[in-house]
Amino acid sequence: MTSPKTLYMGWDVGGWNCDNNPASRDALVVLDRSLNLVGIPWRGNLRTTLNEAHDSRDLIHRLLALCQHQASGNERVVMAIDTPLALPQALLALARGEAVSALGRSQENPYLYRETERWLFQRGVTPLSPIKDMIGSQATKGMHLLARFALHIATCGQWQSADGSLSAVEGYPSPAKRSAVFTALRQRVSLPAEHTAMLQQPTPKQQDIQDAWLCALLAWSLEHAKESISWPPAAMPAAEGWIFVPRDALTQ
Repeated sequence: MTSPKTLYMGWDVGGWNCDNNPASRDALVVLDRSLNLVGIPWRGNLRTTLNEAHDSRDLIHRLLALCQHQASGNERVVMAIDTPLALPQALLALARGEAVSALGRSQENPYLYRETERWLFQRGVTPLSPIKDMIGSQATKGMHLLARFALHIATCGQWQSADGSLSAVEGYPSPAKRSAVFTALRQRVSLPAEHTAMLQQPTPKQQDIQDAWLCALLAWSLEHAKESISWPPAAMPAAEGWIFVPRDALTQ
């Protein structure tokens, strides 16, 4: 049996109705294990694609088709998604009428931030909250993909489809922009000349695509440069997920 071909996809998430927002859309970038660009970067709204896909394999076919790459049916996709993929457990408990005893600073508030986000705050990274930072539409879009196509928690921060064809993680491209390791990694990507400027020096409307590219590099690094990525501590709650960022972007 032929081994699956692994592809690394970055998804910068737009809101459910981002086709009405020219400044922010869904964007996809796909890389192979040799850091070649697969197909072409895509920007638009994935709502229809998510609605019409029947299962994880069908979703992979449709996503690759958007990037003008014909799927063989034997792909395994590791997708890094730039949006919160879970809600704070304290917030869910609050909805059941279970409150915490005391609250302090915003960045320590367990209703607003998951433990992974509070962990990053302590190390110089400032993640967004789906509760207070107006990214609820994007967050529910990412969670919707997990619920429909990759519901199984393989380990903290990593979700998988039932057939193993799709793995999904939460990536955060902003810290990658100041990572020396990722700056060097970006230079290793084989890019057609027509896409170099778009990914290296994007216009404001191309920022989504650059963020998707950085997420694709995060997805690649999870398997090919594990030492460069910050991994969840053993005590991190799996139900809240984990935000993967370059290790050298942390202050401690």
